[in-house]
Amino acid sequence: MLKGIAPCIGPELLKVLAEMGHGDEIVLADAHFPGHTLSARVLRADGVGIPALLEGILPLFELDSYAVPLAMMAAVPGDQLDPAVEARYLNVIRRHAPGVKPPERMDRFAFYARVRSAFAVVMTGETAKYGNLILKKGVTPFQPAPA
Repeated sequence: MLKGIAPCIGPELLKVLAEMGHGDEIVLADAHFPGHTLSARVLRADGVGIPALLEGILPLFELDSYAVPLAMMAAVPGDQLDPAVEARYLNVIRRHAPGVKPPERMDRFAFYARVRSAFAVVMTGETAKYGNLILKKGVTPFQPAPA
């Protein structure tokens, strides 16, 4: 256990977040998502919801300020999104990145294609329909070393 790191951020996830460069993407996938089919680098966070992971990740992770740093899947024709899902995520995200724009919505197959090029997929315990979220990492602000 480390001080200042949320207990839901295990060693593998912490390592992946540290290895990512600016512009790299990580997928927080709901429990139904075909993460192992779409990615070779899959981490497990079974039983952990995406809002809890966001609370743990965002103090450690700068969102990209040069692009739309969030993406979610659009509803398949004939289906409907639950706006409360995005609202729950944005409630957490905006506490850490107040000016962030709402997520870009992508067609299912375009979303899958983007996941294939993501740095990693985290399979969560999130059960919300269309609950998948892509985060694009930005540049960490310079912090001088303590004297």
